[in-house]
Amino acid sequence: MTTTLDIHPETPQPRLAAQAAKGIAAGQVVVVPTDSGYALACRLEDKDALARIARIRRDDGPHHMTLSVRDLSELGVYAKVDNIQFRFLKNHTPGPYTFILPATREVPRRLLHEKKRSIGLRMPEHRVLVAILEQLDAPILSASLAIPDIDEPLDDPELFPDSVRRQVDLIASAGFCEQLPSTVLDLTGEDFTVEREGLGGVPPELAE
Repeated sequence: MTTTLDIHPETPQPRLAAQAAKGIAAGQVVVVPTDSGYALACRLEDKDALARIARIRRDDGPHHMTLSVRDLSELGVYAKVDNIQFRFLKNHTPGPYTFILPATREVPRRLLHEKKRSIGLRMPEHRVLVAILEQLDAPILSASLAIPDIDEPLDDPELFPDSVRRQVDLIASAGFCEQLPSTVLDLTGEDFTVEREGLGGVPPELAE
């Protein structure tokens, strides 16, 4: 039976954030709130949970996953960042951005973009997700809660259909959380590019 934790969106209860983190650490697939809606999350190292998320979303592989970290120092463990990239990241984190960056050897090969050897990283601002990351003391992999057979937005755990609940182990509910795509910024080349304009908008440095 799926467990639902009602976590306060502004002042997350440490006990409940710790329970969600414990589930992720134990290999569970957990629904978590993010800056851009609810997402399916698991540990970076957990192949089985990763495969479950791909089946739920009917993805053709794990490359659709994003790595969420707590701060820039942790981001540097998983991405190769030069001084120019670092300054850009510092100006636009935390928030609803996904940054495509060259990955380090700490990232499993199965998660990398085949050609660029890159990974999508986020530093979230949502207080519940930040609390869970702090309790876990490690990054998490996540992918938006999107299921092909369900047309309505999955933005309120109280209204999640049974078909969603049956496929996950735990739901960290922060109430209504609107589903809006993050802005995706590719920082792998000399010129940074906007891959998708979303919730964060286009940074002034990249606006035409």
